[in-house]
Amino acid sequence: MRVIVCGTGFGRIYMRALEQPPFELAGILARGSDRSHACARQYGVPLFTSPDEVPGDVDLVCVVVPSGVGGGRGAELAQAFLARGIPVLLEHPVHAGELAECLRTAARHRVMFGVNTFYVNLEPVRRFLTAARRLLSAAPPVFVHASCAVQVSYDLLDIVGQALGGVSPWALGPVPEVPDRLAGLARPPFVDRCVDAVIAGVPVTLRVHNQFVPDDPDHPTHLRHEMTLGTEAGSLTLAGTHGPVLWSPAIHVPRDDGTFSLVDVDDTPTVVTLGPADAPSARDVFDVVWPEGVRHSLSAMRQQIADGADPLTAGQYHLALSRLWSELTRGLGYPEPVSRERAPRIGIGDLT
Repeated sequence: MRVIVCGTGFGRIYMRALEQPPFELAGILARGSDRSHACARQYGVPLFTSPDEVPGDVDLVCVVVPSGVGGGRGAELAQAFLARGIPVLLEHPVHAGELAECLRTAARHRVMFGVNTFYVNLEPVRRFLTAARRLLSAAPPVFVHASCAVQVSYDLLDIVGQALGGVSPWALGPVPEVPDRLAGLARPPFVDRCVDAVIAGVPVTLRVHNQFVPDDPDHPTHLRHEMTLGTEAGSLTLAGTHGPVLWSPAIHVPRDDGTFSLVDVDDTPTVVTLGPADAPSARDVFDVVWPEGVRHSLSAMRQQIADGADPLTAGQYHLALSRLWSELTRGLGYPEPVSRERAPRIGIGDLT
């Protein structure tokens, strides 16, 4: 499968994912920066600076540049390739209006189009979602507690939606104001904004850190995704974007004639790790976990193209997801710009 990658920022993760069959990097579309030329030389592929230069015999274009919500032309580029009959995988986030236009263009030209929300394709998150679906087949959901940085709030909502089988119906409560006692401090406080919500009919508590560092927009990278799915049978937790996944079965207090008893106490562990107990290292995240996640999404797209799937089917979920995300971010308001000093590096040995 011959693939063009648009963008050489996060697009470099896609390029790494394409290093193995059945995928082949057929070229790069970028603005022509030194970095773009270096990527083209590294992979031995042509560098295109206009969509019109891309040959029509490629099998897929991955648009890995921001769309309108990020101040970029991602959705516009996607539509240009779809209009030529070339399948497109567009990196998230995408505003619902732009997404609807892409879906209409794909339907008009009868070509496959998909949105890659990325994090749901990472192996630790897939492990959590697989366990969540098995859990909910046996016990209905009671609650969801979820938290993240605002930069990855789109993804968090997607993880919640994938776990619950959708996002509709939803309702978001008001976002509380920052307490007056924290306002005006010389050092910006580390404040999360909590939102009570209902997603897919399930009570959800969302905690979002709505601040950013202007010269380091991905900071803080450690506040990515945490989620606990609660049922009467126990709680399933994604401790972080890259794991581990924890199962905490419900503890039933033993009773003897209606009173507390220590007879026949269950010896089941109170917390069990599903999969590796440790999350991968930062190096493994960038070298292995993220590229493998992209390969997973590419494989799914390849199968959909082969099956002649209707992009509108999955598109309806992504439209709902995008609208939910827009409603959440409107309620949160524009992220507060703050300055943060780089934190000291602390290893596990420093804590034991």
